[in-house]
Amino acid sequence: MKIRAAILRRSPVKGPYAESMPLSIETVELDPPGPGEVLVKISAAGLCHSDLSVINGDRPRPTPMVLGHECSGIVEELGAGVSDLKRGEQVVMSFLPTCGHCATCVDGRAQLCEPGHAANGAGTLLSGARRFHCDDGAEPFHHSGVSAFAEYAVVSRRSVVRVTQDIDPVHAALFGCAVMTGVGTVVNTCRVRPGQTVAVVGLGGVGLSSVLGALASGASRVVAIDLSEDKLALARGLGATDTFVASDPDVVEQVRAELNGGVDHAIEMAGSVKAFELAYKITKRGGKTATAGLAAPGSSFAIPAVNLVGEERTIHGSYMGSCVPPRDIPHYISLFQRGKLPVDKLLSSTGPLDDINAAFDLLNQGKVVRHVIRF
Repeated sequence: MKIRAAILRRSPVKGPYAESMPLSIETVELDPPGPGEVLVKISAAGLCHSDLSVINGDRPRPTPMVLGHECSGIVEELGAGVSDLKRGEQVVMSFLPTCGHCATCVDGRAQLCEPGHAANGAGTLLSGARRFHCDDGAEPFHHSGVSAFAEYAVVSRRSVVRVTQDIDPVHAALFGCAVMTGVGTVVNTCRVRPGQTVAVVGLGGVGLSSVLGALASGASRVVAIDLSEDKLALARGLGATDTFVASDPDVVEQVRAELNGGVDHAIEMAGSVKAFELAYKITKRGGKTATAGLAAPGSSFAIPAVNLVGEERTIHGSYMGSCVPPRDIPHYISLFQRGKLPVDKLLSSTGPLDDINAAFDLLNQGKVVRHVIRF
């Protein structure tokens, strides 16, 4: 079938993107779903820094590629062997297909699925197939097994999570990345307990989702830290108890003084070594510093070993919020519908696929938390 899709033909590309136009809207041929695959009509797709990092080259990926990984849609067609979904059901995509039988999947850590990560790195579906074809003979790669910046997507059944029909598709899309990663880092990775203190460094869509997750978990103090006064104001509106400007040279001392030596859990969501170092410095004795921010390849940080041992500190990486998508996405949506996770407040704007390059400028400039493409 012929569909319209946003294709990244080369990387890296510098902004402003409204001028350099890294994503071209093209008509491409999309194959029908193969065995174990599903054709989904995309309803809404969010713009994420993980997409931006492919455009600017921070996360090298093969090109040409149809970007987009945070989305909702409607099941249109089922490939051979898929019998547990029905046409017309609403779904949210997970940006990592999980095979269910590799060592990490069997160990209950689906977010580390070995075949899933291999397929994502290669730009294919879980089966190893590619389903896009251009008139010039190019066969674009898939982004995170999803490629949501298109009218339709063929994805592995292992990338699809059935969700309730009575949620706005624009809101549903946010659960595929921002909410799953942000809330999951709090709930699954850090296992925040009621009464503990939490700091979040970096207030994009994922970081603000962590703020909401910490509040829902019963944290007694939720500290929000960012360079942007506007995002700090948004965090206060969501319920953050304390806010600090990351660029303040005394920010570490301020947080430690206000929080009695630091926080139980400091979560870095900026994808920056400086932000991680800040998070580590404001973590109290015996506390945990977690990061789900994807810094550029080659980035590294140094910590004093004696401090790590003497204070029994923990450093923890979190990928996909340590989530099991079929378990966690419906649960988080239920919390949203009960007013416990007001993720709709993270939505900055919506727009058509044709305006996607200008929308990435807004994301790159920090002017939006989440911009969602409506189809």
